[in-house]
Formats: sequence, C-alpha cells, structure tokens
Amino acid sequence: MDDNNEKPVENQTEPETVYQNTPDEGPVQIEEVAPEVDAPDEVLEPVDTSPPVYHESKNQYLIIILGAVFFVVILFFIIRGIFGGAAKKEVTLQYWGLWEDEQVIKPLIDLYVQKNPNIKIQYQKMSPISYREKLLARSQAKAGPDIFRFHNTWLPSIKEIVSPLPSSIMSGNEFDKTFYPVAKSDLKVGNFYYGIPLMIDSLVLVYNENLFKKAGVEIAPSTWDDITEIVPRLTVKDRGGQLITSGIAIGTTSNIEHFSDIFGLLLVQNGGSISKLDSPEAAGALEIYRKFSEMPQGYWSDEMPNSLTAFIQEKVAMIIVPSWQILSIKAANPDIELKVVPVPSVPGSEQVSLATYWVEGVSKYSLNQIEAWKFLRFLSEKDNLTKLYEIESRVRPFGEPYSRVDLAPLLSQNEYIGPVIKQANNLVSEPLMSRTYDNGLNDEIVKYIENAINSTIQGVSYSEALKTAMSGVSQVFQKYGIEISN
Repeated sequence: MDDNNEKPVENQTEPETVYQNTPDEGPVQIEEVAPEVDAPDEVLEPVDTSPPVYHESKNQYLIIILGAVFFVVILFFIIRGIFGGAAKKEVTLQYWGLWEDEQVIKPLIDLYVQKNPNIKIQYQKMSPISYREKLLARSQAKAGPDIFRFHNTWLPSIKEIVSPLPSSIMSGNEFDKTFYPVAKSDLKVGNFYYGIPLMIDSLVLVYNENLFKKAGVEIAPSTWDDITEIVPRLTVKDRGGQLITSGIAIGTTSNIEHFSDIFGLLLVQNGGSISKLDSPEAAGALEIYRKFSEMPQGYWSDEMPNSLTAFIQEKVAMIIVPSWQILSIKAANPDIELKVVPVPSVPGSEQVSLATYWVEGVSKYSLNQIEAWKFLRFLSEKDNLTKLYEIESRVRPFGEPYSRVDLAPLLSQNEYIGPVIKQANNLVSEPLMSRTYDNGLNDEIVKYIENAINSTIQGVSYSEALKTAMSGVSQVFQKYGIEISN
C-alpha cells in the first residue's frame, strides 16, 4: 500500500459498554455501542506493532547445563590443587608388638600420623605367652591385627596369615640392598618377601672381666681353641672337686639358658644343619658341646645354678646368649664388669653366628594391607630407625641393633651390641631357638635336641642320640611343610 494515499483516522476511540442497573443484581451489561466515526474513503490494513515473537531453543538449555558442569569440574580441580586433593578415607591399623612398651613406639606413630592424618594406629604390647597361637586364631577369625611382630624362624608356621610385601612399597632389589643377607634367606618365599625387619640380633659371647683378671686372662677368646685353653684357668673347684666358679656354661640342658641355640651354633660351624642331624658333622658338634661338662674336665655341671643366674652372681666366667640377655644381666647386677665379643669361631673358618631376631609382618586378612606396609616402610627408613634406637636407649642401656646395613657404622663400636653388627653379614638361621615362645616349630625341635643331649648323659652315643632326634625333627618339618634338604 502507498503510504502517501492514506488518510488519517480522526477521533478513533474504544467502543463504550453500556450498563443497566437493577436493584438485585447490580449493573448488567446491555450492549456495546460503538461511537460514530466518519467512514474512511478506503479500508486500512492494520499495522502490526507487537514485538517479535521469542522462540525457545532446547540446545540453549543444553549449553547452559554443560557450562555449569564444566565450571564445577574446574572448581573441583582448583580446590584440590589448593588443599592437596580430596579427603582420604580414614584408616585404623591395629599393631601387635612384643617387648616394646607403647611409650617407645608412640613417638614414631605420632610422626607418621602427623604426615598422614587419615591414618590411625593402635599399638598393643602383647604377652609372648601363647602369642603365636592367639595371632593365628584371631587372624583366621578376621579379628586379628593388621600388623604384627614375629620371630625370624616362624614363617613356615604362620604362612597361612602373612601377606607378601608389595613391590610398589619396596622392591626385592631394594630389600636385598637394605637389610642383612640373613633377612633375605629367612623372609623370601618364591619371588616375595613376607616381612620387614626393624632389628637384628645373634648369639654373642659375654664374659666377666673381673674373673678374667683374677685368672690372669688378658685377651678375649676369638676361637674355640682359645676357649679350650682358657676355660681350665677360669674354673675353680673346692677340695672335693665341686665347682665354685665355672669357666663356661656349656654341656647340659636343665640349667643352661639357650642350650639349643649353643648346640645349633656348634652345628652350623661344624658344617651341619638341623635337617641333617644324622650326619657325622652333627655328631661332632654334640661331642664338642658335651665335653665341657663331661669328666674328667667337668667345667660345668647340673649342680650349678641356672647359667644366667650364675653369671649375674659371678659364678661363671663366660656364657653364650643373644645380646638382649645383656639387658637382663645389667638390670639384675648393674655393677658387674662384663664384656661382649663375637662368638668363638672354628680356627681357620669364617666367623659365623646364629641369628635370632624379630620381624614386622602384615596380615593377609587385613582390609588395609597397603596402608600397613607403607607404615612399616616408614619405620624401616634410616631416620626413623635411629629415632627408635634413641628412644629405646633412654629407658635401657641400648636399643635394638639396626636391621639396615647402611647404619652399621653407628653401632659397630658399641660396647654391648657392636659384636652383633660385626658378625651380622655372616648369620645363619635354624629353627631351634629358645625363648621364642612359639609352642610350635622351635619349641618342638628344641625338645628333641634336649632329649638327645640328655640321652648322651645316660650313655647313648652322640650319633645314635641324634638319629633319634632326626626322626622327630622330620615329623615336625612335615607338620609345617618344610622340605628337608639333601
């Protein structure tokens, strides 16, 4: 339409509505009356002045939602970067220990928890009596500890509850470089290790310096030949031939602490092993053990007090014990003048001693095995082992000897446990150790060794006594699934 031909519409108004009032109903609409207007010359088309229609798009909502999700994700990673990641689940580890009071281990636990606030560690010092049986029973009932201590000879008798050390925590190569060789032979089964040692210990020779001076013995013995030479000088008898002071506590069973350990030491030094008790090497070791108490020498007898008591009372000049027994001696007689040296060796042979130490393991029934192994890895680190030793040394003369090879220089000159470190690279383990309280592998074999030694006192030959013992030991090995080497 040509806008120039439009005529303006004048006086255009809205139509009026006329109402009629009624008394009852109020105003009633009658009709709508349009005002009169002049008719235009032509009909005008209506002009559309309404705003453009807004059409909603589903894609628009999708873009908004995706944008919001992207913003939340970005915000999450920003917060995680600032605060160190999402909160980790809380984990509580039950730790069964032996020998150490909670006050000794707690500073190390606190240090670990400080670095790992989501971890809680509950340490419990257990009684050694029936400990292994309780550990097995509770673990198999899924009510046992996550972490526990066990003896280096126990692995065959607790194999059903131990878990392997993950290589992600400590590789086999790192384990071999970190700890002494005996730990590798004791704790490795197949391609896996089943524990982390926090300490090492072995048999040592402890002697009374005062008794040595009285006998004119100036040099500590280093070989069995030295022992044979000085024992007669250190032994004092009355006119009736009764012992007043013994040169060394060897030869019997009833009154010698660690008699089976000492026999085991002679056994391995003579080229034998517990799996070959019927060999000439084993018979030779038993002969050496017995001759110190046999007549005519009689350097030790059943009439003497318990060997540890006799040493404390200064009635015996030398004993062979694990280093931890020095603590018992010093506690009972703080003024005793004692010295510690490596165990005697066979002349011309390498220095060898018998290992007896404790290891930390993780239960395969634990729901938090990785966290447990991480804590044990933490305890085995250099700084933490030295902290532990320092704490232990505050409450007793010395702490547990370090399990790590690289810490050897710190203790090699220690007057009490230096000898342990000096012979630590040449240790052998045999399951005939006393004072493990296992009521199992060790205690059962120790009983057969005891019977063998006692039977020789009754006249049975060394070889026959050990053949009988070998029969019993074979049954014990079979019971615990240990193969007898040829």
